[in-house]
Amino acid sequence: VLSLAMLLTSVYFIEKIINNVVFKSEDVKEVEEVSNVDSEEPTNDMPVVNTEPQIIRPYVNDNVKVVKNYYDYKADNASQEESILYYGDTYMQNSGIDYASDSSFEVVSVLDGTVMEVVDDEIMGKTVKIKHSNDLISVYQSMGSVDFKVNDTVGQGAIIGTSGENNISRDLGNHLHFELYYKGNVVNPDDYYGKLTSELN
Repeated sequence: VLSLAMLLTSVYFIEKIINNVVFKSEDVKEVEEVSNVDSEEPTNDMPVVNTEPQIIRPYVNDNVKVVKNYYDYKADNASQEESILYYGDTYMQNSGIDYASDSSFEVVSVLDGTVMEVVDDEIMGKTVKIKHSNDLISVYQSMGSVDFKVNDTVGQGAIIGTSGENNISRDLGNHLHFELYYKGNVVNPDDYYGKLTSELN
């Protein structure tokens, strides 16, 4: 009887020890799994919002339309003829785009920048020149009014004045003549609208 009691007691204690070892082993494994989850490197799957501005058009009024395009030497003959200016018995290639509406409209800066020049030219009318980053310069001619002066800082979309008239394109009536220069060369603004400045080459 004593031997049987000792055997049962031994079995009981052996079972307890085995259960404790298994439990502790599973416990450690669970802690390790949690620890591994927490220590995982953060992923870059979160979407990044690009805050770099895109070049916008120099107006926001939906009624504004193109009345004379930039002269493109690659364009067909008909398009080139429509992009010719005639003034003082001289034919000239249009170096910008002319925008018009039924009435005067607000003119806005295409990017952040600094006003380089404000002049009232007898032929081109009131003119504003703004320097931007990445070697870009925008020029707004045939302005009816101008709200900034030289060295003023201008934000993208800021109203810099209103459209007006000039003598070189009097037949266009109230309009804006807009030019864009990149690295000192005049370019077709249509090729740059919607681009990020970092995309320029």
